[in-house]
Amino acid sequence: MITFTKEQIKEIAGELECGLRAFYHQTTGELMFVPDPNKFDDTEAWEDDLQKLENNFLDYREIEAMESRESFIVMEDFVEQLKNSTIKIKLLNALEKRKPFREFKCVIDNAGDLRELWFSYKSQRNIEWVAKQIKTQTEIDEQENEW
Repeated sequence: MITFTKEQIKEIAGELECGLRAFYHQTTGELMFVPDPNKFDDTEAWEDDLQKLENNFLDYREIEAMESRESFIVMEDFVEQLKNSTIKIKLLNALEKRKPFREFKCVIDNAGDLRELWFSYKSQRNIEWVAKQIKTQTEIDEQENEW
């Protein structure tokens, strides 16, 4: 059974936040981070890793980044835990607009110290997201091994 340290889980979360895809080898636990060729124009620096993944795809499990819906919920949760203030109202309004991610970013980027709190909060939620995926996959693997 593969186990990951807190530092590895934090690393995985950070790489996912940067837009990379995260994989681990089912036997060795080796971590691999590669760009999504559909999102990155230049993947030449990762060519060896992409080839290794392609040739051994069944040996690796992917740890996925949050989808838009989950990311939106994280933003909502962050705003909900704020004390009533002008910035809370601005963030709530941003989340109701047509392009909530862009609007939220615009408000939070001009929110002083709250901006750092947001990044810390988002990072922690991403770490929890990764840890939950790993736990779920481990439980599935253990059940499969029992059969």
